Amino acid sequence: MTPPEVQLRVNRAPVPWGDRLVNYAVLVRLNRPIGILLLLWPALWGLWIAGEGQPRWTVVLIFVLGVVLMRSAGCAINDYADRAIDGRVARTNQRPLATGLIQPKEAIGVFVVLSLLAFGLVLLLDIKTILMSFVAVTLAAVYPFMKRYTHLPQLVLGMAFGWAVPMAFMALTGNVSEVGWLLYIAAVIWALIYDTEYAMVDRDDDILIGVKSTAILFGEHDRLVIGLLQLTMLALLTMVGNKLELGGSYFLGVAGGAILFLRQQQLLRKRLPRDCFKAFLNNNAFGMTVFLGLVVDYLLGS
Repeated sequence: MTPPEVQLRVNRAPVPWGDRLVNYAVLVRLNRPIGILLLLWPALWGLWIAGEGQPRWTVVLIFVLGVVLMRSAGCAINDYADRAIDGRVARTNQRPLATGLIQPKEAIGVFVVLSLLAFGLVLLLDIKTILMSFVAVTLAAVYPFMKRYTHLPQLVLGMAFGWAVPMAFMALTGNVSEVGWLLYIAAVIWALIYDTEYAMVDRDDDILIGVKSTAILFGEHDRLVIGLLQLTMLALLTMVGNKLELGGSYFLGVAGGAILFLRQQQLLRKRLPRDCFKAFLNNNAFGMTVFLGLVVDYLLGS
C-alpha cells in the first residue's frame, strides 16, 4: 500500500503560477507593508542627515528598493524558521507555509532570490558600502532563529533593521560619523520598543510553545521597560539634533514622536492583544513624524 504522505504528493495538483505568485506575495507580507515602513524610516533619517538634506536621489532610490527587497527576504526566511511554530499561534496560523500553500524549499528560494536582487543594487555603490551589506544579510538570516536561544531576538532585529543607517552614511560620505552611530543606536532601541509591543500580542502562545521574546523577559515590567527605552530613544534623537545644530522643526518632530509614545503607553495599559498591536502599528506614525520634522528643518535651512 502507498504511504499516505506519498499518496498526498502524488495527488497534489500543480499550483498555477498566478496563484503561486500571490502566495509568494503573502509570504513576504506585501499585503502588510508595515514592516517595510518601519525599516524605511531609519534609512531615510540616515540618508537625509548624511546628505545634509540633499541626498543623491540615485542613492535614495537604491536604499528604498533595497529596503523593500531585504524586508521581504527577511519575511521569507522568518517563516521558514517558524514553519513548525506558526501553525500553533493564532495570529500566524494562516501564513502560506503554515497552511501548506508554499513548501519550505520555496521559501528558501524566495529568500535567496530577493537577497541577490538587493545585493545587485548595492553593487551600484562604493566598495565599503558593499562590504557593509554582508552584515545586513547575515543579521537578516540569523534573526529568525534567535527566539529559540535568547529572550532578546528583538535586539538582533533592531541591529538588522537599523543597519541601513550606517550604510547610508557610508554610501553618501565615505565614513560613519559619531552622529551616524548615535542614530543607529536610536534605531536599534526603536526596534526593541515596537517589536516588544508586537511580541506582547503573542506572549501567551509563545510561553506555551517555548518561544522566547523580550515581552516574556520583561514580564509585568514590560510597560516600564518600554517607557525607559522610549525616553532613551528620544534623548538620543535630541542629542543628534543638538550635535547637528538642527532647528525647531526637527525638535517639533521629536516632540510629536514623544506624544505618539505616550499614546502607545495608553494602548498598552491593559495589555490586550489588539491594543498591543495598535501600539505596534502606531510606530509608523512615529517614524514619519520624525522624518517630516527633519525634512522641513533642512528645507528651512536651519
